[in-house]
Amino acid sequence: MLEIYGTLGPTCSDKETLKAMFQEGMNGVRLNLSHTGLEQAADQIETLSMAASELGVKARLLIDMQGPELRVGQMEQPVELEAGQIVCLGKGGIPVPNICLPYIKKGQEILLDDGKLLLEAEEEGEGFVTACVKLGGILKGRKSIALPGTEIHPPALTDSDRENLRLAPQFGVTAVMQPFVRGADDLRELRAELKKAGGENIRIFAKIENMEGVKALDSIMSEADLVVIARGDLGNALPLWELPALQKDISRACLKKGKPFMVVTQMLASMEHSPVPTRAEVSDIFNAVADGASSIMVTGETAVGEYPVRVIEYMSKTAREAERYMAKHGIDY
Repeated sequence: MLEIYGTLGPTCSDKETLKAMFQEGMNGVRLNLSHTGLEQAADQIETLSMAASELGVKARLLIDMQGPELRVGQMEQPVELEAGQIVCLGKGGIPVPNICLPYIKKGQEILLDDGKLLLEAEEEGEGFVTACVKLGGILKGRKSIALPGTEIHPPALTDSDRENLRLAPQFGVTAVMQPFVRGADDLRELRAELKKAGGENIRIFAKIENMEGVKALDSIMSEADLVVIARGDLGNALPLWELPALQKDISRACLKKGKPFMVVTQMLASMEHSPVPTRAEVSDIFNAVADGASSIMVTGETAVGEYPVRVIEYMSKTAREAERYMAKHGIDY
């Protein structure tokens, strides 16, 4: 059965909205723990449980960990970066993880907020680097930072990850999404933490978000319950026009191994502000399902978008149409 996931957030945290989303075909919800924890989200989770209970459905709760993803630090307020501007990263400027600084050499591209902003390093200093803004925009705290072509190795699990895993069974978590999986060892470490917490039955979803993960896909599939084709950061790891082919390659590899896979990122991005999706977006959903995806998911579209219920409606109806097409043409994975 195809799993359709929304993401919890300010615009879908009330019971009636969540009930409407379930009625439109949602059967799972992602909780992003990059900025919060299970204890802090207890009220949201309780509302989710009540909404599902009143409809007689069992909600799948998927937690998305912090993991080894690199992020800028907390910022008092958003900063507008303009093309051509010289900015400082590190001491006295935009806060970035210290582990990044040795890798930022002159000419190094720096992608912020899932690649929405692009900088190019210019000069190195003691505890900081300067960079020229190539593609500007608004930068908020705790947004992602990526350095294409580098391989930085922070720990697979943060301290807050370990605390959330300890609490996962008592909060009814059904699956854990591990970001930036680099190899089977990352998942073995995660599984050991779940076992320690009594969460042996909690599924592990491995996010493929960099080329390290792509290269280690075979070993990752051996340890994961499901593979996530996470196109946001994965699209920063190679030229964007090469991403569709890579998505197809990962899909086929998963099908060959009999490993379920999920497709995520910008599936209905225009619907954050529009009540109707683009034709390209519904085609993307249709093709993901027709390619054999066992799960599809939206993120900001339901978490902060203006039309969370309509998002699930379009996603579910498009997915069902793809399933009808597959049945009509005898396509069975």
